[in-house]
Amino acid sequence: MKLYFGNTVTTVSTLMILAALGFIGYSAVNRANINYWGRRSLILLVFGLVLCCFAATRDGLDKTIQNVIDGSSAPGIFNLVSVPIIIGCVGALIIIVSAIATPIAKSQQAREIWFYIMSGGVTLKILTMEISRIFLLK
Repeated sequence: MKLYFGNTVTTVSTLMILAALGFIGYSAVNRANINYWGRRSLILLVFGLVLCCFAATRDGLDKTIQNVIDGSSAPGIFNLVSVPIIIGCVGALIIIVSAIATPIAKSQQAREIWFYIMSGGVTLKILTMEISRIFLLK
């Protein structure tokens, strides 16, 4: 439990992950009642960005970058060039492409598809980082 509720940043990031997954799940279940998919995508984009900042802080990404630059601090839990970081960047690319394409989309049906693509990017990042943390911090 310390892995998810060890300190304030870890607890907040865990609760935000659960909220993001809950939002995606709620949107999928209630898709017939949703009229404005662009708003959902915007909420997911902004919330996901804040979540990403908390998760990066939790995992010490800033320390890893500082260590690579000048070696003045101990690195975080992931190396700068590692499978979780690369997959996280792919997830971020999916999210960015979806965020750009959503307002360009002409119909709500197309925006719904872009929402699900963005959700896939968010889910990819969450699963990759959390599974990696479990194996690294075991």
